[in-house]
Amino acid sequence: MIIYRVLISHHEMFSYVYKIREIADGQCWEVVGKMASRIEGNTDDSLIGGNVSAEGPKGEGTKSTVITTVDIVMNHHLQKTSFIKEAYKKYIKDYMKSIKERVKLFMTGAAEQIKHILVNFKNYRFCIGENMNSDGMIALLDYHEDGVTPHMIFFRDDLEEEKC
Repeated sequence: MIIYRVLISHHEMFSYVYKIREIADGQCWEVVGKMASRIEGNTDDSLIGGNVSAEGPKGEGTKSTVITTVDIVMNHHLQKTSFIKEAYKKYIKDYMKSIKERVKLFMTGAAEQIKHILVNFKNYRFCIGENMNSDGMIALLDYHEDGVTPHMIFFRDDLEEEKC
């Protein structure tokens, strides 16, 4: 299994199980996900010592909540965050400074992708690693033209592969 982590913050962002394709002349990865639901808080009484036959047919159990979101976000514990366009421009400039070694190559290859992001800014949702450390990459979440299929954009130069 391969997990992709942010170099700076070491956040886990996605794994090889998703459809991944290079975009922006290989400077970014587009990772295609899907909508998924998960039941949280649903614990079988028997796992916590409950016994339906001894307690009667209407045991309390635990309350459960159904969470529906993009599988990449859910499975890698990404946290949603927000930006206004001006704040994102400042973030992306500061972010580029933090990966100085490859900024020139990155900016050449990704300039069109960044323009596309800024032109379509209102379409994007933003996700950050589990511990909300903003020093690392902010992933972008959007939907394909069908309006149903989610995909996320990750800047390749700030990711490392971890083989598990």
